[in-house]
Amino acid sequence: MSKGQKMKNKLIIGGGVALVLILAVWFFTRGGSDELGEILVEAKSGTFKVEITTTGELEAENSVKILGPTGMRAAQIWQVKIEDIVDEGKVVEKGDYIARLDQSELSDKIQNRETELQQSLSKYTQTKLDTALDLRAARDELINLKYAVEEKDIILSQSQFEPPATIKQAEINLAKAKRELSQATDNYKLKAQKAVAQMQEAAAELAEDQGKFDFLQGIKERFTIIAPEPGMVVYDREWNGTKKGVGAMVHAWDPVVATLPDLSTMISKTYVNEVDIRSISKGQVVNVGLDAFPEKKLTGKVINVANIGEQKPNSDSKVFQVSILINESDTTLRPAMTTSNGIIAEVIPDVVYIPLECLHSQGDSLTYVVKKNGLGYDKQQVLVGKTNSNEAVIESGVVAGDKLYLSVPAGVDEKPIALLSGDASIPLAAKD
Repeated sequence: MSKGQKMKNKLIIGGGVALVLILAVWFFTRGGSDELGEILVEAKSGTFKVEITTTGELEAENSVKILGPTGMRAAQIWQVKIEDIVDEGKVVEKGDYIARLDQSELSDKIQNRETELQQSLSKYTQTKLDTALDLRAARDELINLKYAVEEKDIILSQSQFEPPATIKQAEINLAKAKRELSQATDNYKLKAQKAVAQMQEAAAELAEDQGKFDFLQGIKERFTIIAPEPGMVVYDREWNGTKKGVGAMVHAWDPVVATLPDLSTMISKTYVNEVDIRSISKGQVVNVGLDAFPEKKLTGKVINVANIGEQKPNSDSKVFQVSILINESDTTLRPAMTTSNGIIAEVIPDVVYIPLECLHSQGDSLTYVVKKNGLGYDKQQVLVGKTNSNEAVIESGVVAGDKLYLSVPAGVDEKPIALLSGDASIPLAAKD
């Protein structure tokens, strides 16, 4: 074969390869589509699920609260700071150390109570000594007055042979001595009663101050918090959602420091906007996914729907809290894990449905699809029923098996829309 013939053959082969490449590019750029270069989908029939998708957060349905010291309000301590706390997620046993609270304010109160207690004790001791001395003096006076009466009685007895005046004087002296003894006896009884009252008052004050001191000492012991039950420590949250860690405040009216959740039964707490909440009710089935474990597929059911909405932060929209009970018990589930919840609001059998991307609108009320028709296409008005996040039920205008464009093909805006009411169509001039 000559050199010229070889060159000719190479050119023919090269041209053939190039043609094949061109045909391949044409095929793959137009395959699965029509001549307009747009992707087609097929209208399906079957059971349609109206699913409302939300994002939630796992929490235990039941949990044991780890509380700060009781009696804070009685001690007039309204809030204390968390000085130290174990790491969140730590598994503890009953009696294990959990946290320590700041004792500064409590220590000041204990010191003040101790001072008051010492004062009460001194007062009690002084009262005891004073009453003892007073009563001893009164008893000594009674003894002396008894001796005086006896002495005057002896004198009277020995004056029987004395002149009448002397006898009379002796009688008077005896009567005076007896009267003084009687008065002193009555005074002693009054002093004894007074002494008893003073001692009771001092003793009561001492007991009160002792009780207050002991009460504060008891609270001090509870400023070191231990686990009431075994479990995993989960920090409590403030009203604004922040966790109570080191430096956070524990309030007298809300003494919760952390919780020990029961991980065997979990719920997903989520929020549904006010538009969709009317479709949510107790008992609805939920498909639950975990952001941390995408491969896990869980199920649940709605167990509670809030009656009153709440304002969403940094938004004008309102949301309603919905609680979803997780059916499965999984050791990998942890509080605060993010969930994706697909709430099945309604199940509709035997309907035709298409992707939402196939729906287009003209004006305020006219919805249509672009339907494949042989080598061409039609713009067909449709009546849309229920929708979910991805698909819509078509009540009229499309049947199962129809091939539809996902988006409006280029250059079809001039084509009129076939109406459901008949064969008439809307011309281009009628568009908004």
